[in-house]
Amino acid sequence: MLGTGRGGPDSAMVAAARDGDQQALDALVADSLPLVYNIVGRALNGHTDVDDVVQETFLRVVRALPDLRDPQAYRSWLVAIAVRQVRDHEQDRRTTQHRRADLDTAEEMPDPASDFAAVTILRLGLTDQRREVAEATRWLDGDDQALLALWWLEETGELDRADLAGALGLSGRHAAVRVQRMKEQVQTARTIVRALRAESGCPELRALTANWNGTPSPLWRKRFARHIRDCAVCQGRTTGLLPIDRLLSGLPLLPLPIGFALHHLQAVPPAVEAVAHATTWGASHGAHALETTRPGLPASLPPAPITIGGAAAVVVVTGILIFGQLTAPAPEPAPPLAVPTRTASPPPLPSPQSASATPEPSPSPTPSREKATRTPTPTPARTTTPPASVASSPRKGVGVWKMPGLSTAFAKSGASWYYTWSTRREGVTGPRADGFVPMIWGKGSVTPENLAQAKSAGPYLLAFNEPDLPQQANMTVEEALSLWPKLMSAGRVLSSPSVAFGADTPGGWLDRFMTGAKERDYRVDFIALHWYGADFRTQPAVNQLKSYLQAVYKRYRKPIWLTEYALIDFSNGTRYASDAQQAAFVTASTRMLASLPYVRRYAWFGLPSSGTEPNSGLFRHDGTVTRAGRAFQAAR
Repeated sequence: MLGTGRGGPDSAMVAAARDGDQQALDALVADSLPLVYNIVGRALNGHTDVDDVVQETFLRVVRALPDLRDPQAYRSWLVAIAVRQVRDHEQDRRTTQHRRADLDTAEEMPDPASDFAAVTILRLGLTDQRREVAEATRWLDGDDQALLALWWLEETGELDRADLAGALGLSGRHAAVRVQRMKEQVQTARTIVRALRAESGCPELRALTANWNGTPSPLWRKRFARHIRDCAVCQGRTTGLLPIDRLLSGLPLLPLPIGFALHHLQAVPPAVEAVAHATTWGASHGAHALETTRPGLPASLPPAPITIGGAAAVVVVTGILIFGQLTAPAPEPAPPLAVPTRTASPPPLPSPQSASATPEPSPSPTPSREKATRTPTPTPARTTTPPASVASSPRKGVGVWKMPGLSTAFAKSGASWYYTWSTRREGVTGPRADGFVPMIWGKGSVTPENLAQAKSAGPYLLAFNEPDLPQQANMTVEEALSLWPKLMSAGRVLSSPSVAFGADTPGGWLDRFMTGAKERDYRVDFIALHWYGADFRTQPAVNQLKSYLQAVYKRYRKPIWLTEYALIDFSNGTRYASDAQQAAFVTASTRMLASLPYVRRYAWFGLPSSGTEPNSGLFRHDGTVTRAGRAFQAAR
């Protein structure tokens, strides 16, 4: 019994699943997942709770399926449940926010790496005006996000107007009015997106953005829209916009992330009492294992009986065990992914100039602003501490190099991506090994072999490690620009060169590179930054990092990946913060990073720890975790 494509599952499949056919239920939920994922993901704009809301939607769908009288109404019924769950989530979130102190509000920010507009652009390969429409959706009022999710699917042919109106509980006429108002907001936002891209041509717009933090909001939409209406320069840039309906027509559903799969479903005829299996949505941040009020029944579902066909029967809950989450793939309910970061004491590696065995230099991940030597200090006695709870987030990353038990440490860290300062994976194995992001380290790394490896590793590519330092890639701006077309051909999503410092400095290395790239119409998709703090006090260090990120974003208006950071002072040799100071900074800084929507990913420096002297590593060579490592495990 195959589904009918864009029209959804056929009525025979729905009826069989309703009546307890295991195979039909598996197929029905698998068929419905992409639709629900698109509705919830776009309505919540990639909030970290997307996976939880999808999970709750399917719990309620399976619970109520025996009561569905008309199998042909399944699709509209499913959409209505999804929209209701989105509304309930938003209401609960607003209530919780009112009760929380300001210090906790960072946890409620959308996950930058899960920004649904950015995910849509990347996975569907949107370009030009379709890309502008996706970016414009970030500017909508919160109340219009659910309507946007349904209207987008109506325009792409997945839903019809009756489905949309029914899900919102509106008449056809009222739904048409709501849609028209929302489309006008999107059209206004498209003009803002286009004007902000060309900000350099309008001094008044540039002055207006000076006080903007880079986060789209209804208030700033109104301010920018007023300026554009009254500005001849900006108004001239908004001509030639195609109708939104034409742009969205025929677009496919956004596919589920790679690695997302159903593992087990259990169906039981509705008249039979059954024990429900626990439900899990990956080993991720919001994926809580549901405790039970009685054996086998999730606490979130009341154990009260319902009446089916005149007889009392216990509500049947289908167990859905899913290896993966909606914002990033997850392996199993085993250890979550590790985040790429760098350690402070890796083994010595040859310099780019001495690498003759392979065309790619062997980059050193050692953080250095100048050559320095350190005297080992005695390792303090370790105290036994309870294992930390491990959180995962698509933003969390780590720089890695070879160490005993590398793959195990990476899996335990909670990171979901990593890099090695090269195009090679350096022996990382396991379900999360595909979170690898390659790097073209320096000019000696720009070889056909390395470019092919980078391209095959898929869509992201990091470029040129600290070209502004003699000890690192050591490149002039002109050298980097001359090689840039080769990097553009190897990475669909390409970073800027990762300068050691001064990314926000007018006339600095990165500023001159970005100016040259713009003049040549070269593509730079996001800014990669390094930052090391010499002030080991937690709050001042966090404030300094935040100010730097804000200044860089204000200058270039592009997403940011913070690909190296830790507390290390290079002003007089190399001095490290203590493990306790590093741990406190990890906790506070990752909370701060969650509040900046333009910071899409971060990577701590780094995964390995020598354990014999102060450093910023997360895991010792014997497999034990440092205090900084425990803080990193708990971070998102």
